[in-house]
Amino acid sequence: TFFWIFGAVAVVGGLSCITRQNPVASALWLVVTLFALAAMYVLLDAQFIAVLQVLVYAGAIMVLFLFVIMLLNLGHPGPTDIKGPVGVGVAALLGGTLLLQLRVLGQAAPPDAITLPEGTMAALQQQGMVAAVAGPLFDAYLIPFEITSLLLLAAIVGAVVLAKRKL
Repeated sequence: TFFWIFGAVAVVGGLSCITRQNPVASALWLVVTLFALAAMYVLLDAQFIAVLQVLVYAGAIMVLFLFVIMLLNLGHPGPTDIKGPVGVGVAALLGGTLLLQLRVLGQAAPPDAITLPEGTMAALQQQGMVAAVAGPLFDAYLIPFEITSLLLLAAIVGAVVLAKRKL
């Protein structure tokens, strides 16, 4: 029952995030949604993913979003915001697409068992979950990980340049 409560909080938070006019309020509703998702991960016995959800998304990424909002002074909605019947039409189209996807996924037969690559369970038992995730992240995926950090840095620099241009 807690899973459904947190699921409802996540849905309400997500809807509130996309319907708010104020970008700061929208960002705070996104934080509520991210924390509800983290609580759902805990209920599914995925504590490591829940901690990553809170630290990476609700922490670092949301701070980045708030800095960009503050630097660009997005306190007032612009002329490109989708409002009125067009906004309702876009929301209905996206909702219909989501319902269609759920229907297609509901008709698919679930797999009998999840097959892991050879030696994965032995590595998990020997190293633990954190080491099993961190090993490939910093060995095989080090370059994409660093490229992602450079992209985030470029986004911050771009927001500062755009904000300075207005001053």
